[in-house]
Amino acid sequence: MADVPLYVVSDYASSERRITPSWSISQLKAKLESVTGIPPSCQQIFLKAPSNEKIPVEAQDEDSVRLAQFPLVPYAELLVVDTRPVSARPNFSSTAGVEKFVLSEEEYEKKTDSVLAWKKAQKLGRFDPNAPSHEQARIAEIAREIEARGIAVGKRCRVGQDDTKRGEIKYVGDVKEIPGVGAWVGVQLDEPVGKNDGSIGGTRYWGEESELKRGVFVRPERVEVGDFPALDDLEDMEEI
Repeated sequence: MADVPLYVVSDYASSERRITPSWSISQLKAKLESVTGIPPSCQQIFLKAPSNEKIPVEAQDEDSVRLAQFPLVPYAELLVVDTRPVSARPNFSSTAGVEKFVLSEEEYEKKTDSVLAWKKAQKLGRFDPNAPSHEQARIAEIAREIEARGIAVGKRCRVGQDDTKRGEIKYVGDVKEIPGVGAWVGVQLDEPVGKNDGSIGGTRYWGEESELKRGVFVRPERVEVGDFPALDDLEDMEEI
């Protein structure tokens, strides 16, 4: 008989394999060990028929019973169950016992085919001789934006032209926990629709610890200072 393609499925693997009907059950189990990682003595095999019925692939004498005696339908599933206790099964997804390759910073800097070497050659990032001037220009640009928009602690504002995000400016300055140079604007929103409670990474910039997330840190171009009183949700309700 011709080989039959089946999907071998286990907790550790899933792949298509060609099964020879003349194999004995013992031969099948021996071949499945390299596919599933389960020793033959710990395998319990089921053939999933088109009706979704699971047919056990087993026999009293597994050396003499051939697979041809089972309904091998092309592309049916061959389920391989590991009968070992969970504690005795190998954890193939864990890398705890795998020796890791570690390259020191000194050795990495000597390499000529690394991203670092490419950045050096292209004079990008910190290797750009003009990087300090670019950084200072960005800081100055943000400072001008803050002044032009009249941003200052204590003023009312809205964020991102969103009327539902009104609040009070609580902080203007550097935030070391956020990447990027220049000042950020910390706003305490009227409603708990923010990202934090006025603190980031353990550093508190205003207020006290709270479960309500009313704080956001944004760039000044997203802040509009003006007469933005807190919205009254009941203002437009009709009298009952």
